Amino acid sequence: MKILVVADAVVPGLAEGHEDIPEIKGVELIISCGDLPPEYLTLLSKRTGVPVYYVMGNHDIRYEASPPEGCLDIHRRVVSYHGFRILGLAGSRWYNGGVNQYTEGQMRNFIFRLWFGLWRTKGVDIVVTHAPPRKIGDAEDPCHRGFRCFCRLVERYQPAYFLHGHIHKLFNNDSERIQQLGETRIINCYGFYILNV
Repeated sequence: MKILVVADAVVPGLAEGHEDIPEIKGVELIISCGDLPPEYLTLLSKRTGVPVYYVMGNHDIRYEASPPEGCLDIHRRVVSYHGFRILGLAGSRWYNGGVNQYTEGQMRNFIFRLWFGLWRTKGVDIVVTHAPPRKIGDAEDPCHRGFRCFCRLVERYQPAYFLHGHIHKLFNNDSERIQQLGETRIINCYGFYILNV
């Protein structure tokens, strides 16, 4: 299955409506890791006709008034798509009290409350977040620190993939995006990333 993952930056080629761009061809699912205009997700949904799952980032302030059309918010939910179990967790570390900012304790409690869903689905295959795990591709400023509880989540359930945004970084090739924690590939999806599963 080919999944288009987007985060943090509108990619002109994806937004301009060219039907022949390779990133769109054959996509079966689109996942957003946050900090994107709702109109962008609506456009991607309409252009491809495939499901769009998203979590919000710390700059997504317009989603409550104007959510993206035809898209599913998966924050604090486990959803299944073609047999893949997908968990979503929105937001960043708390740093100034803005929207979609959480303390370490709040995020840990969100994960704890999901235990029954994770038990029922026998774990999870893909975790979708905005922020990264702590000390795995994050930064040291208060805004861009990752969550320690994400590391424990990965260690306990060993999902195949952990997809995040929030850390704006240009990559020379896709291998630079990927880090490993146990059996889990942790991928910074800034801009866009094609995941083949």
